[in-house]
Amino acid sequence: MYDTVRDRLIHLHHCRGAGWKTIQALLAADATLSAPFSLSPSALRSLVPLSDAQWNAFFHDLHAIDMQRLLQAYRSRGIRLITLWDADYPPLLKHIHAPPWVLYAKGNLALLQQVKLISIVGTRHPTKEGIAALEKLVPPLVSAGFTIVSGLAFGIDVCAHQLAVRHGGTTIAVIAGGLDHVYPKAHRSFARQLMEEHLVIAEHPPATRPQPWQFPARNRIISGLSLGTIVVQARVKSGSLITAAYALEQGREVFAVPGPIGLAESAGPNTLIQHGAKLVQQADDVIAEFPYL
Repeated sequence: MYDTVRDRLIHLHHCRGAGWKTIQALLAADATLSAPFSLSPSALRSLVPLSDAQWNAFFHDLHAIDMQRLLQAYRSRGIRLITLWDADYPPLLKHIHAPPWVLYAKGNLALLQQVKLISIVGTRHPTKEGIAALEKLVPPLVSAGFTIVSGLAFGIDVCAHQLAVRHGGTTIAVIAGGLDHVYPKAHRSFARQLMEEHLVIAEHPPATRPQPWQFPARNRIISGLSLGTIVVQARVKSGSLITAAYALEQGREVFAVPGPIGLAESAGPNTLIQHGAKLVQQADDVIAEFPYL
């Protein structure tokens, strides 16, 4: 049916229920990924850790998806697929725990090969001081050649993207769900701009609607692409601190902008600083950590 393991991976990646662990299990059983397309249903069922409902959807998609038609549609729309085995897969991302099997990308793919990638994350409800911190940090980082990585969410994320664009820099947005369902809807127009001049990527096929669990999962990609992560305003229990935790797990730098002790949005960065994150007051505090660049 397919000539290469890459083609088989892409098909499997479009099957409902075929999450990261399912594909890992199939690769462990057969490194060529030929088995799913040739085994009997009962034999294949024993290989995949899925519920009955998930199995039914997976098996249907395995034999019903017209992959060639889908790939042609992607090409016509400028959507590129990059698998873990491709030469243009982001080098730092390849070394994280559970790297995405496939990335779906639209825009300037060369940005994925940049060394100077730095992620900036934070609250969806920044104060004027949080915005002022971004305005102080992003322009000099851009001038120093850093590409800004973030998640296109309300607040700090989208402001970081916008400042990078406004100051002539480059930026990568990592979204939950697929490229056809950018969330939040309010940022779809801006996302289309990024798809033309910068880059938007997702680890799910374009038609995938975002689910709550996908947001914390995509945070590992934001940190995994980057040399380090800067947290600008975040509550103690927030997605931004999940991103910082991933960065630590991945052996990347963690930076935090301090704030007033009475402000809830300061609690996250201040806690990170207590635990060893580098306190950031200006862009040079970040740049100094990468003297080899």
